[in-house]
Amino acid sequence: MAEAILTAVSKIEIVVLSKAVSNVIEMLSKKVAGVSELPGKIKKIDDELQMLNNVIVDIGTTHLSNNVVKDWISNVRKLAYHVEDVIDMYLCEALKLTKEDFIHRYLLGGSRHIIVFSKIVDDLVEIEEEIKHVKEMQNNWSNTFVPIKNERENIYRTPPGACFPVLVGDEDLVGIEENRSKLTEWLSTDEKECTVITVSGMGGLGKTTLVKNVYEREKFNFPGAHAWIVVSQSYDVVDLLARLLRKLGQTFDVGAKPDVYELTEAIHRTLQDRKCLIVLDDVWDKEAYTQMCNAFQSLQGNRVMITTRKEDVAALAHKGRRMELQPLGKDESFKLFCSRAFHNNNPYRKCPPKLKTVAAAIAEMCHGLPLAIISCGSLLSTKQPTEHAWNQMHNHLRSELREKNHVQAILLLSYYDLPGTLMNCFLYCTLFPEDYPMSREALVRMWVAEGFAIKKNYSTAEEVAEENLMELIGRNMLEVVERDELYRVTNCKMHDIVRVMALDIAREEMFGYAHDEGEIMVMDPEVRRLSTSSWKSEGSRPAPAGVEFPGLRTFMSIASSTMISSILSRSSNLTVLELQDSAISHVPATIGNLFSLRYIGLRRTNIQSLPDSIEKLSNLETLDMKQTRIEKLPPGIVKVENLRHLFADRFADERQTEFRYFVGVEAPKMISNFQEMQTLETVCASKDLSQQLRKMSKLKTVWIDNLNASNCEELFDALSKMPQLSSVLLSASDETEALSFQALKPISTMLYRLIIRGNWAHGILKCPIFQGHTRYLKYLALSWCNLGTEDPLMLMAIHLPALVYFSLNRVSNAAILVIPAGCFAQLKTFVLKNMPNVKELVIQDKAIPCIEGIYIVSLREMNVAPHGIESLRSLKKLWLLNLHRDFRADWDLKQMHDKLKHVPELRA
Repeated sequence: MAEAILTAVSKIEIVVLSKAVSNVIEMLSKKVAGVSELPGKIKKIDDELQMLNNVIVDIGTTHLSNNVVKDWISNVRKLAYHVEDVIDMYLCEALKLTKEDFIHRYLLGGSRHIIVFSKIVDDLVEIEEEIKHVKEMQNNWSNTFVPIKNERENIYRTPPGACFPVLVGDEDLVGIEENRSKLTEWLSTDEKECTVITVSGMGGLGKTTLVKNVYEREKFNFPGAHAWIVVSQSYDVVDLLARLLRKLGQTFDVGAKPDVYELTEAIHRTLQDRKCLIVLDDVWDKEAYTQMCNAFQSLQGNRVMITTRKEDVAALAHKGRRMELQPLGKDESFKLFCSRAFHNNNPYRKCPPKLKTVAAAIAEMCHGLPLAIISCGSLLSTKQPTEHAWNQMHNHLRSELREKNHVQAILLLSYYDLPGTLMNCFLYCTLFPEDYPMSREALVRMWVAEGFAIKKNYSTAEEVAEENLMELIGRNMLEVVERDELYRVTNCKMHDIVRVMALDIAREEMFGYAHDEGEIMVMDPEVRRLSTSSWKSEGSRPAPAGVEFPGLRTFMSIASSTMISSILSRSSNLTVLELQDSAISHVPATIGNLFSLRYIGLRRTNIQSLPDSIEKLSNLETLDMKQTRIEKLPPGIVKVENLRHLFADRFADERQTEFRYFVGVEAPKMISNFQEMQTLETVCASKDLSQQLRKMSKLKTVWIDNLNASNCEELFDALSKMPQLSSVLLSASDETEALSFQALKPISTMLYRLIIRGNWAHGILKCPIFQGHTRYLKYLALSWCNLGTEDPLMLMAIHLPALVYFSLNRVSNAAILVIPAGCFAQLKTFVLKNMPNVKELVIQDKAIPCIEGIYIVSLREMNVAPHGIESLRSLKKLWLLNLHRDFRADWDLKQMHDKLKHVPELRA
């Protein structure tokens, strides 16, 4: 309800804090009547918006069905959008005047700027009149009834994020044991033919959760191949088959646009003589399966699991292989609710006696739907566990249920309970396609660009945005799809039922429109955000031509390249432009006119170069052109002094078999102009790069490619002096180039990730980087180096106390590797891959006590089982693949399978 106000208020805060704007106003006040009064007027408007926001919050959801109130809120929303437009114009023109050429024009007359600022003065007078009007409207409806104070405001909240669960564990999977056993049995039968298994039921019953749990447990019984494919309502069979082929570890070489037949044949060849497990998740149309099945149906032993809400899709399996989920029973519902509501009381998750009655009543309202139960439990987990607070939430939920179905009511209650700063972040996620895995890093940067997260105290805007994301995940408004090796969220998504609700809110608020089904809908030209991810340029219905959205802030065209030229030329306030995976092959020069543009996403497109006009984008913060064809940047880009995140590399070998399979871009001269830069990923080493990096004190992530012996010392010395350095990749020019790391002595206490690719000079393991300067390091990956007869584990062990992930790939070293006693106390993942000399691994007493995953792959000389591995009680995954031909005999002789029965996932 108040999302538009919050955006306008955040924009005002940016203006108020800008010294550049203050200086411009002082300069213009002598030439433009009324300009000197702008700061005061803006402050008063800010106060009025804050007051209107408080009124809306006080109303809560109690009177939203009243048409008079709805009409008033609509007028407030239009007012807020008007304020945002004027503030953006104000900030834009003020910043333009700070540039040398604009100041020169101003001194010569500056007639254009006089006209613009005169209009801003007039617009603010108009806004003052609009404020008076909405306040008069408020007086009219407030006399007809007294707004009920929003009850949620009286319920004490625990600190944001203080008690959210880190992950969904087995203890959260209530009531699935019988169904899980049945699915496992169906997968493990001796049936020779391809078997289809369907799991059906209404939305929110936990179909995907159940199947995902079974899939993760059973996929390693299908060593030939396994793949998880999300289908959803809008799908393209070519895309589905291409994704399946990639998941099976293959790429397609026949042309840029393979057809169904070519992909089917490629999958069929890949799966020949291999037993596979395929999951097709969220299937709405049986044609999706029938168009794909020729690729795997005729192969013996294959298993296909399908989740669906549709009966005709469920009927694809014969009756003995269909499972229709039912709502949870009363006891199971209460258990699941408590596991979420009281997870801060781990490991017991028990309901306090004083809350049992009200907790049971709330759980019963969810009608046995796991999605509703988990959402409700997550909501209640943010409240203090008092009878007063819980009874108020129970009463509020009961009133909501009178108007809506139980799932919608609970989800809406969770939405309206969000702190104001999170509402816009949440609605923004609706712009991504259904079931789309949203990148944590991309979301964070987009939210910052839109002004949904701003710098606070000692936290950067990006850190504030990341806190917002983690709170949305904790509140169960977003689901975690994938985590990295350090267990940080990498991708998340919206449950489709949650997204339907959020889309309705976003459209009603004119916050944004997302078109998933290729239909051209009638949209308000003042729409602020637009996603066209499913409009196909070759489709039967063409994309709209000549469209104008003057108020547009975000345009997202994932996997589609329609409307881009029109948007760039007619949406002057555009802030975020996301075109990843689209077919776009060039960027129009008109992009330089978008002064407010802060985020450009071109990842995985066919772009070969950027126009010179990009140098005009002085507000640009993020430029993502990773995995494009761009080799170098326009020289003028160094004028974009506010650039904070630069992602730029391209694949030289998509199969990633060559040493230099990715190549960085040529660093522009005077790259040190980027004084705000935090991320530089990836640039090629050059003669003067080290001198430039010494001037960039805010860098956190630095990836450098094409290093050689002549330039590495200066570059390493420059990196060592960066106070905030946190993530570093160093890649040599080729696998024979011997690099010396003597000069690499990082002073940063934030360095958590180090990736080194390439050969090393003699004695490197005794350099400072591995002898004390990496004590904070959590992630270390070393590849393509020759250590002679040295054992890196023995030499590094005592100097890497915080290491969580350690990988050695294509490393030549001693024949026997030893993990010393008591070392690597926090290590969770250990990888040894393609190491030609290693014959034996010895794990000494009390070493790696927290290890969860060990992956030993393609060590062709390793002929004996790892000594001491059976003592690792925390181990969950163990891979021992492609080893010496005598390894299996030694493994069986020592009865290692029996000794490692406690390891859930064992592949030997």
